Amino acid sequence: MRAVLTWRDKAEHCINDIAFKPDGTQLILAAGSRLLVYDTSDGTLLQPLKGHKDTVYCVAYAKDGKRLLWVSILYNGKRFASGSADKSVIIWTSKLEGILKYTHNDAIQCVSYNPITHQLASCSSSDFGLWSPEQKSVSKHKSSSKIICCSWTNDGQYLALGMFNGIISIRNKNGEEKVKIERPGGSLSPIWSICWNPSSRWESFWMNRENEDAEDVIVNRYIQEIPSTLKSAVYSSQGSEAEEEEPEEEDDSPRDDNLEERNDILAVADWGQKVSFYQLSGKQIGKDRALNFDPCCISYFTKGEYILLGGSDKQVSLFTKDGVRLGTVGEQNSWVWTCQAKPDSNYVVVGCQDGTISFYQLIFSTVHGLYKDRYAYRDSMTDVIVQHLITEQKVRIKCKELVKKIAIYRNRLAIQLPEKILIYELYSEDSSDMHYRVKEKIIKKFECNLLVVCANHIILCQEKRLQCLSFSGVKEREWQMESLIRYIKVIGGPPGREGLLVGLKNGQILKIFVDNLFAIVLLKQATAVRCLDMSASRKKLAVVDENDTCLVYDIDTKELLFQEPNANSVAWNTQCEDMLCFSGGGYLNIKASTFPVHRQKLQGFVVGYNGSKIFCLHVFSISAVEVPQSAPMYQYLDRKLFKEAYQIACLGVTDTDWRELAMEALEGLDFETAKKAFIRVQDLRYLELISSIEERKKRGETNNDLFLADVFSYQGKFHEAAKLYKRSGHENLALEMYTDLCMFEYAKDFLGSGDPKETKMLITKQADWARNIKEPKAAVEMYISAGEHVKAIEICGDHGWVDMLIDIARKLDKAEREPLLLCATYLKKLDSPGYAAETYLKMGDLKALVQLHVETQRWDEAFALGEKHPEFKDDIYVPYAQWLAENDRFEEAQKAFHKAGRQREAVQVLEQLTNNAVAESRFNDAAYYYWMLSMQCLDIAQDPAQKDTMLGKFYHFQRLAELYHGYHAIHRHTEDPFSVHRPETLFNISRFLLHSLPKDTPSGISKVKILFTLAKQSKALGAYRLARHAYDKLRGLYIPARFQKSIELGTLTIRAKPFHDSEELVPLCYRCSTNNPLLNNLGNVCINCRQPFIFSASSYDVLHLVEFYLEEGITDEEAISLIDLEVLRPKRDDRQLEIANNSSQILRLVETKDSMGDEDPFTAKLSFEQGGSEFVPVVVSRLVLRSMSRRDVLIKRWPPPLRWQYFRSLLPDASITMCPSCFQVGGHPGSSCVLLLATFPLPTCPSGRRGPWEEGHIHGSKLGQRLGCPLPLLAFRVHLKRTSLDPALSTSSPNPGGPASVMCL
Repeated sequence: MRAVLTWRDKAEHCINDIAFKPDGTQLILAAGSRLLVYDTSDGTLLQPLKGHKDTVYCVAYAKDGKRLLWVSILYNGKRFASGSADKSVIIWTSKLEGILKYTHNDAIQCVSYNPITHQLASCSSSDFGLWSPEQKSVSKHKSSSKIICCSWTNDGQYLALGMFNGIISIRNKNGEEKVKIERPGGSLSPIWSICWNPSSRWESFWMNRENEDAEDVIVNRYIQEIPSTLKSAVYSSQGSEAEEEEPEEEDDSPRDDNLEERNDILAVADWGQKVSFYQLSGKQIGKDRALNFDPCCISYFTKGEYILLGGSDKQVSLFTKDGVRLGTVGEQNSWVWTCQAKPDSNYVVVGCQDGTISFYQLIFSTVHGLYKDRYAYRDSMTDVIVQHLITEQKVRIKCKELVKKIAIYRNRLAIQLPEKILIYELYSEDSSDMHYRVKEKIIKKFECNLLVVCANHIILCQEKRLQCLSFSGVKEREWQMESLIRYIKVIGGPPGREGLLVGLKNGQILKIFVDNLFAIVLLKQATAVRCLDMSASRKKLAVVDENDTCLVYDIDTKELLFQEPNANSVAWNTQCEDMLCFSGGGYLNIKASTFPVHRQKLQGFVVGYNGSKIFCLHVFSISAVEVPQSAPMYQYLDRKLFKEAYQIACLGVTDTDWRELAMEALEGLDFETAKKAFIRVQDLRYLELISSIEERKKRGETNNDLFLADVFSYQGKFHEAAKLYKRSGHENLALEMYTDLCMFEYAKDFLGSGDPKETKMLITKQADWARNIKEPKAAVEMYISAGEHVKAIEICGDHGWVDMLIDIARKLDKAEREPLLLCATYLKKLDSPGYAAETYLKMGDLKALVQLHVETQRWDEAFALGEKHPEFKDDIYVPYAQWLAENDRFEEAQKAFHKAGRQREAVQVLEQLTNNAVAESRFNDAAYYYWMLSMQCLDIAQDPAQKDTMLGKFYHFQRLAELYHGYHAIHRHTEDPFSVHRPETLFNISRFLLHSLPKDTPSGISKVKILFTLAKQSKALGAYRLARHAYDKLRGLYIPARFQKSIELGTLTIRAKPFHDSEELVPLCYRCSTNNPLLNNLGNVCINCRQPFIFSASSYDVLHLVEFYLEEGITDEEAISLIDLEVLRPKRDDRQLEIANNSSQILRLVETKDSMGDEDPFTAKLSFEQGGSEFVPVVVSRLVLRSMSRRDVLIKRWPPPLRWQYFRSLLPDASITMCPSCFQVGGHPGSSCVLLLATFPLPTCPSGRRGPWEEGHIHGSKLGQRLGCPLPLLAFRVHLKRTSLDPALSTSSPNPGGPASVMCL
């Protein structure tokens, strides 16, 4: 640090106080009884101010009014105040006009403006006053001692008063004492000057205030940052009525001491010749520092980093903020009474007792050291910061003394302090380690110009002398130079044997080894040396002389290689032997080899060059500048020096530069360099090219023209590539290149009139190109002309051009099967089956033609083709059957399956439909499908190998058809809101299902619904016992919630009914005339004769039918012929015989026997034992058959291998109907009512679907026609006595043995 005197003046009287205008343009001095106003730029006295009658002791300028938002309205400008021995205080404007005056009882010792509110504190010998512009009077407070100095805190909340008795009183802005600091010296150590450290945080606050418009936003935001003890004061400054908080007593609770230390530190100078520092709370920071003189003034310099102190030592000294003396600002001839720093600058003004006014500029020199990427520099004069220039890491070393010199080398750091030298070393050998520790201390004062540190030594340079000292401080060697040493640098070497590069003022350049007494003269030039550097290989030396010329020498030959002007510093690139940079005149110059210099703007001095980073010292800081090495790289490329260019590129260039290097090396056939460069830019395409060329070279290819042609083709230089291909004898490669690039015109020009095959290939590739660029029609024409019919057909087919497909197909020869087949396929896809068929016929492909008819469902053409060619029978009828099944035409589908011999598929289709019907609760459909399945199985059973299995399935499916047919009514009754069946029918169906269900209930059938219906209808019809039984059974089953209430209610109400069933409901066995119980444990058979009951398909009443069997030897045809004979039986002759006696008269009926007598098994009284366990079937002979009438016999004519079933009606007068397809019977003995379809639609037989019959379609329905039912299954049936049957209204069944007394619609 050095001080430069800018200007000086002398007043007639002692300079008691100084104040700067906030913008620094004017200086106000208190001298004698006047105020002197100076221009700070040149020291011109602008105006003396007269207003006081006695000596002016103090002056203070208010802060800039533009920063004070809430008082600027009152001030309308800047103000300053002065206090005098005449006991008065005068307020002056910036226009140097006095506007206000007030007085105290004693002489005014000091004045100070609040930096926030413009409240003025004026202190006299006995009291102090507080005045603000909004007040009408001055608030005065008594003081216990004479007040010598005062200072406001930066936030304007507290005022510190320094008194003659050695006490410091800290008061709030209302004048109340908050903290009292008693100094040890008491009245022997008067407090002569105090000053608060300016806070960087409050400076930020001021700057923000200049840019903000909203006062509340600023204050509220800042309140969050300041200590809690200040918040109430800030609020009161805005007019709040909040009370000020009392300062807290110091305790052990955690607190942010650093915050207080940084922002509210009071520097105190007393005449006990000490300087001390205190926190706002009154706590002293550190110890008192002795001064050895009486301080008269203290103030902070810049932003609180340094302190200015002046007094009886007749000089102004610069101290650190911690009180460490750094140096002298300026020596004077008398006591220094006052000194102040110019706002926001490095200027200092000094006022002395003899009236001298001195204005100095402080210049701080840079103390630093650099080794490769580590830079050490001085900070705050007493600290050393080591910065890693690559990683930007920093470490601070606090020395607490003035740092005079710094040297750094490898892991060593040397710091020279006033009385010692500290040697530091790194904790580890890690290149990124930034932790230093003290290795040695040399407690000795040294005077030197330069300091250098090595691995085990330090080198001190003092003018012409170099001294080598060990770390213990012992001098080992000394070198005496011929001239002043201007530059010294460690150039490396083994520990303890390092080499030094030394430049002298006389132009001599030496190399010195620390372990050698003799210096080696490298060279000598005519001009003085300013800067030196040696290349990495130590073969070249760069020198900057005093004429700002950079000179480069060959060390071995001492030859001057080149020189460049305008240089102030130079540095070799540590990673490249032939590159150096030098700075000067605001430019950075980079020179590679002997190429011209590349220049760019750069402020500062070059101190290092590592790779692409240049370390530049500008003002007081060093920075790493990333400099692309593009310019030198291109200089090497111009000379075709690809390897050298690659080395330069590795130092740092852009991706574009890397690509340019790769291309240039590739064109120069330097494949190794090109490969490295393309790897850097990750260009796989060119890497593949290089790899292929290297492989070809390994195989023995040596034609560089061919290699270069490949390179040119990759680069897009196609014409040059074609010329090289032609020159190397590879015209075909040029042709392929043009065609691949769709440059067909160039290809034709290149080809000329060549081989037709090549011409065809060219046209094909041109067609490919037209296809890719969405020109399909042109591509088709080209493909056809080139004979590529398949590709042409593909394009036409993809675009749906049927006409073009037909034209191509008709022009093609029938031997060209592949294109014809493709053409037919596309025609079929484009819904043109006729043209596709024409194509297949042209090809003679009948199988494809059959498949076409099947896929397009042109069955008539398919059948016609199948008649001519029976070998395609399966290919036609199997898809036809599947199509019929998909369209709900199952019988036709089955016929088709049969015709194709696919019986298993027919069964599978029906099984799937059956399962779906059950899953969807379409039980009538399920019954129909099961009936169809049974008939299908019966048809398959004609095969002897499958007879037994298929007959078992037949009976199983027949049984399921009956169950689902009956359950349909139960399901509809429980699910539909209105019942369509009579109670008697539902009662009979429930009993039938209950007796018929197997142990494993079929899927979809609910026992709950059956029992619920049975219970409900039994109760309605008077079968209370059966109803009670049904309700009891329901209790053991899981009941859905919707039936729960009904079942519970029914269970309760049935208990009130009698415990018996109505006799009218009891079923009668027509064979043995036995009344059977309603609940039959044996099932649907008589409990006496075990004769199975025959139920009506409509009402499920027990019909008056008894099955009989033919004697052995009687065929079905013979039985039919015997029944058709209808031999009349003689009538009975019943006579009355009257017998009289004495006591009574008896009338006896005498019955005569007919010709059959007791041989008729249906009328004979058979001896059945009640409860017999075996069923005895009725077997009839020929005689019995002849006696039967056709109207009394029903025959179920089952197809083989089943035999026919025969039934006889025991009540011939009652009509019975039977479906000739499913053989279901209907009718009711004794029924004489007409059953109306509207109120009671009869259930259908399992062989028919539910839908159309329920809509009233009967005999003429499509389903009836499909099933071949000659009689309606739902008819209005009128049961009349045979004697009254009108022959005109009766129709006989076309089925022999069928019922005759039926009225049909």
